[in-house]
Amino acid sequence: MLTSQMVKEAALAAGADLVGIGSMDRFANAPPEMDPRYLFPEAKSVVGMVFRIPRGVQRGIEEGTQFYQYPSMAYGGINEIFAPAVLYRVGKVIEDAGYEAMLYRNTGARGVVSDMDASPGNTISPEEQIEVSRHAETDAAHHRTVQFTRPVREGAVAPDLQFHFRLAGVACGLGEIGWSKMFLTPEFGPLQRLAFLFTDAELEPDPLYNGPPICRMCKACVRSCPGNCLSETESIVTYVGDKKCEWAKLDEWKCYAFYTHAGRYYNPFVPKEVFDKNENGELDVLEGKGPANEESVTNVYKALAGYFPNWVGYNMAKCGGCIRACVSMLEKKGGAMEGRFKAPLRTKKEWKLDR
Repeated sequence: MLTSQMVKEAALAAGADLVGIGSMDRFANAPPEMDPRYLFPEAKSVVGMVFRIPRGVQRGIEEGTQFYQYPSMAYGGINEIFAPAVLYRVGKVIEDAGYEAMLYRNTGARGVVSDMDASPGNTISPEEQIEVSRHAETDAAHHRTVQFTRPVREGAVAPDLQFHFRLAGVACGLGEIGWSKMFLTPEFGPLQRLAFLFTDAELEPDPLYNGPPICRMCKACVRSCPGNCLSETESIVTYVGDKKCEWAKLDEWKCYAFYTHAGRYYNPFVPKEVFDKNENGELDVLEGKGPANEESVTNVYKALAGYFPNWVGYNMAKCGGCIRACVSMLEKKGGAMEGRFKAPLRTKKEWKLDR
């Protein structure tokens, strides 16, 4: 007989840092286009796994000396290599017991809602749009209106469905969502990636996290965001089971632009003159002007494409301001990460380019 304990032991032995199990009814508040119950209607349980991000991969960004290790090791390395290998091993344990395991790694699925802000309509990423424009005479904006996917039968949703990973982490009892919209665990704060599998085995679910609040509501994430992407007062509220989840209203597209290109004061890879010219306003988003949308972010990518000839690692100028600010605050007295390291992440004032 397959038990929750057996699944957890297999996941930890394979390399997951934390494991939680949730029941599928906890997704009752999800919109159909993001409801994982449509992926595997017979599933009874979801198994969530946490893969911690070594704090040291943020060190180069914190010092302004080395940017590539975070996107390569903490993003691509975990999402594309390490976590899938663990999912595979745990899935074999479940299937060897006679149950099915549907593995779901962290991926950029393309469903009928945007995986950026859940708005209706298919989207392709700015990187993909540039590739489209390189090989087509029509403007890439035209391609954003194309319906890339549709349901295969009545009553189904269109593939490839992308569910909300952070809310799924809540559903598995692993932690909570902070004001920054980052998923937080008491063990690692915001420093982790998530991966999931769904199974028709009826496993004992873990309770939803009900420990001390992890987010200190200090709003350091708001103050440290170079793009002013997070609201200090407006919030989004939803529920997982009976657990309230609340986070700051976020300009997702502007966050995307700053996360990958960081802006005038935090991108050492683009000459100052590029920002100074900005004759057609393509970089206005990175100057902090107004809200962003898909088109304005695509314009940023087009303007800077010459400095980033390929998209491996989502470019190198990761700002990560909210993540590092959160870690710094959680390491202070009374924070969830207090005493975890012998020395704090932040030992001096945050750097900023003089331009």
